[in-house]
Amino acid sequence: MNLLLVEDDPDMSNALMRALDRRGFSVTTCVDGGTALRTIKEGNHDLVVLDLNIPVIDGLHLLQRVRSQGIDVPVIALTARSAVGDRVAGLNAGADDYLAKPFDLDELEARIRALLRRRNGAEDNTQRCGELRFDKTSEAFYHGDTPLEFTPREHTLLKALIAKPRHAVTKERLFRLVFSGEENVQIEAIEVIVHRLRKKIAVTKTEVMTLRGLGYLLRELSANLPE
Repeated sequence: MNLLLVEDDPDMSNALMRALDRRGFSVTTCVDGGTALRTIKEGNHDLVVLDLNIPVIDGLHLLQRVRSQGIDVPVIALTARSAVGDRVAGLNAGADDYLAKPFDLDELEARIRALLRRRNGAEDNTQRCGELRFDKTSEAFYHGDTPLEFTPREHTLLKALIAKPRHAVTKERLFRLVFSGEENVQIEAIEVIVHRLRKKIAVTKTEVMTLRGLGYLLRELSANLPE
């Protein structure tokens, strides 16, 4: 598999190139967005590993130009910026996955292979409910093609619910997932997370339904279920 690595830090670029080469990939490197754009247009690579903080054309603008020209090569964005807003910006610009520095090389390899398998149709990495979509590779939620922004706790709770849409997940299990390792938090705090989440996903025609004595489930608003 042929990879294009776009990274302007020479030490990082050399380290990644050697590591990926040992893992069986053929790696071409670029140090700026202008060279990367010309190389991507040649169409000789199966996947692009792209640092967003590069000169000439930064990563976000490079992504936008690549996608606007109809080039659908898979792209994993790398950045030292780990805020949710930065991840959403990268995904909005056209990245297929997102990895914040510092990262584990095994995780990068796993994401590369998973993204290539998904692109080749070898596995389904998408979970859906109504118009809400969860990409298991990037762990991003979408409404259509638009990434949705959630707090880490909201993200964890919704991820557990969309794994089994229209099936109840107990309040206790959600509490353990959302507040793992935290002390002095009451189980009723889950209700606050659910309340905020309901507002954010209303546009996707899904809802979090309360099942008294059982927990919560995620369902389509049009689903024929009892209120």
